[in-house]
Amino acid sequence: MFSRVWPGRPYPLGATWDGIGVNFALFSENASKVELCLFESADARTESLRIPLQWVTNQIWHCYLPDAKPGLLYGYRVHGPYAPWQGHRFNANKVILDPYAKAIGRDLRWDDALYGFRRSTGNVGDFDEGDSAPFAPLASVTEMAFSWGDDCPPRMPWHETVVYETHIKGFTRRHPSMPKELRGTYAGLASPVAIGHLRELGVTAVELLPIHYHIDDHFLVDKGLVNYWGYNTLGYFAPDPRYAAAGPHGAVQEFKSMVRTLHSEGLEVILDVVYNHTAEGNHLGPTLSLRGIDNAAYYRLAEDRSHYVDFTGCGNSLDCAHPHALQLIMDSLRYWILEMHVDGFRFDLASALARELWEVDRLGAFFDIIHQDPVISQTKLIAEPWDLGPGGDQVGNFPVLWTEWNGKYRDCIRSFWKGDGGMVGEFATRLAGSSDLYQHNGRRPSASLNFVTCHDGFTLRDLVSYDRKHNEANGEQNRDGTDHNMSWNCGAEGPTNDPTVNELRRRQQRNFLATLLLSQGVPMLLAGDELGQTQNGNNNAYCQDSTIGWLNWDLSPEQRELFEFVRSLIRLRKENPVFRRREFFQGRPIHGLDVKDLYWLTPGGKEMVDSDWEAGHARCLGMGLMGEQIDETDEHGRRIRGYSFLVLFNADYQPASFRLGGRAGGLNWELVLDTSSLDLKSRRLEHLENYPLQGRSLALLRPELPARA
Repeated sequence: MFSRVWPGRPYPLGATWDGIGVNFALFSENASKVELCLFESADARTESLRIPLQWVTNQIWHCYLPDAKPGLLYGYRVHGPYAPWQGHRFNANKVILDPYAKAIGRDLRWDDALYGFRRSTGNVGDFDEGDSAPFAPLASVTEMAFSWGDDCPPRMPWHETVVYETHIKGFTRRHPSMPKELRGTYAGLASPVAIGHLRELGVTAVELLPIHYHIDDHFLVDKGLVNYWGYNTLGYFAPDPRYAAAGPHGAVQEFKSMVRTLHSEGLEVILDVVYNHTAEGNHLGPTLSLRGIDNAAYYRLAEDRSHYVDFTGCGNSLDCAHPHALQLIMDSLRYWILEMHVDGFRFDLASALARELWEVDRLGAFFDIIHQDPVISQTKLIAEPWDLGPGGDQVGNFPVLWTEWNGKYRDCIRSFWKGDGGMVGEFATRLAGSSDLYQHNGRRPSASLNFVTCHDGFTLRDLVSYDRKHNEANGEQNRDGTDHNMSWNCGAEGPTNDPTVNELRRRQQRNFLATLLLSQGVPMLLAGDELGQTQNGNNNAYCQDSTIGWLNWDLSPEQRELFEFVRSLIRLRKENPVFRRREFFQGRPIHGLDVKDLYWLTPGGKEMVDSDWEAGHARCLGMGLMGEQIDETDEHGRRIRGYSFLVLFNADYQPASFRLGGRAGGLNWELVLDTSSLDLKSRRLEHLENYPLQGRSLALLRPELPARA
C-alpha cells in the first residue's frame, strides 16, 4: 500500500495531509539514520512497515507518502550514538513520538522497555535493547479542515478582562445537568450549562490548565494515581485525547468546536502551556520523544552531559538557546493561534524560558522572537514569572507585552486579611495596581494579573479553613506541597459545627473576593471559589482526578449566596471604570481641580501620612477612588468618566468607627456592599459622618454628588 515513497519537503515539520498524501518531516542534528514506522492499529505490538527517510535537508529528515491518509498511526526510530556522557541518547529500539504530532492515536502504557537504558541497573550507561513498540504513544495523521464560519475572537482589552482558571475535566465532571457523555470534556465546557454559568458569573476568559497531550508519571501510575493537572507535556501540538467526548480521533475537531462556541458567547480561551520542560524527566527518565530524536539539541545539559540542568523541579529544561528547540515552541504557539484560534497563553515557569546561558535574560531570544512575531505578539501573553533556579523570581521584570501572575499581590492580600501587622503600605500599593513593579518600564496596571488562589495551593474556602496542608491522599506522607500557605483557619482546623467560626470563614471569603475584584489590574478567579469549593485541605491536588479535584455542583444555600456576591462584584467592576483603569493613578490633583484621583484615609478620617504607613499595628485604612478625575480616553477618543467610591478595609478583629472627615464628611452616601452582611441591596445613608466598620470586614460606599450638567 505504501510502496511509493517520494522525497517530499523539509517544511512544515510533522505529518501534513495535503488532500492527496502525507508529508513527513523530522528534525535531528546528530542522528545517523531515521525510520518512519507505520502501525496498522492501536493494538499492534509492532509496526507493519519501516520506511527509511533517505532525504535530509538542513538537518530535516523527510519523505512523502502519496498513498497515506488521515488516521494513519506512526512513530519514528532514530539511529545514532548512544553516549550519555556526550549528551547523546539515541536508541533505535525505541519508537519515538513525533514532537509535531497534531493528534495522538495511542496513549503510552508504562513498561521498562520505554527506557533507553536498563532500568533494573539504574545505570544510564547500560544500553537497553528492549523494543518499546508495544508500549509507546503513537501519533495519528490528522485532517485539519474545519468550518470556522464567522468565528470572531472577542479580543477583550486587558483592562476589561476577568480570568477564570479552570480544568477541562474538573469543571464539568460532576455536573448533574449535563449529559454524562459530555462531562469532563471539551464539548462539556462548550455546553449550554457550562457557558451559562460562565456568562452569569460575568468572567470574560477561561484559562485552561494544560490541554497539550501529557502522560501520567510512572511513579504515580504505580500508586494508582495520575497527573491530573497535566503539567507533564509530551506533545505540544496535540489536544489531549482524554478530554474528547468524540474519542482520540475527534479531539482536534472537538477542541476547535469548543473554541468557536466560547467565542460566540464572548469568552476568550487562554491555554496554560508548559514549554519549560517535558515529560521525559531527569537522566533516569524514559526515551519517548525529544530525548530519542536529539537529546543534545533539545535539552539543557549539565557539565556532566549525562545529566540535565533543571530549573523546573521536573528533571529537565528545554534549551531555548538552541534554534530548533526555540522553533518548536514558536511553531507550537503559532499553530494554536492560527489553526486552533486560541486567544492567549499562560507560560508555566516562564523564567526558565528566558535563561539563555544561566541567568534570566529579559533581552533573550525567547522574548525577541515573540515581540517581533506579528501573530504571537497580538495575543494575551501571561507569565508565571518565576522558576526554581537561582534568581528565578522575576515578578515585575518581564518586558512590555507581558502580563504577570503577581505573586506579591497574592502574598500581601493573604497576609493583610490574616491580620498580620505592618502590611498597610504594601496592601495599598497592590490595591492600586502595583506601580512599584510595573510602571518603571512603561507598563500599565494590566501587567498585574491579581489572584488570591490558583490551582496550585488551597482553594479560597480552604485558605480560611486550614492552617496546615492535608495531602495524605497524595501518597507522600503529607511531605508534598508547600508549607508556606499564609492561611488562617479562623479558630478551628477543617470542618466545624461552630457557627461563629463558620460565619467568620464566610466573611473572610467575601473579603478576599471583594479585594480582588476592586483592585486595579486583571483579576483571576480559581474555578469553584465563587461556589465555596473545598479540597479538604489538600494544597497540591495535582494527582487527584477524583472528587477532591472536581467541582461539586450540589450547592448549599450559603454557596449560592456566595455566587451571587461574586457575580454582583464582577458586574460592579464592569460598570465602573474607576475599578479597571488603563493607567496608573497620578496621586495628585488633575484637570485643574484641587482633588486627587486617589487618596488614603485613616479611621480618624484624615489623609494618611508617613507615620500612619509605618505603624506596625495598623490593620485598617480607607481608599478613595475619584472616578471624576480619570485622565483617560476610550478607543474613540472620548474622555472616560465614572463615579467615585470609598473602600474601607478592616483586618482587625475589633470594629472601627470610620470617620468620613474633611471633604468626605456630611455627604449623603450609598452603601454598595459590606462584607459583614450578605445584604447586596444598596442603602442610602444621609449626612453620614462615621461609618461603623465591623471587624474583619470591607465596606464600599459611593458619595452622592450633585447632578452633572
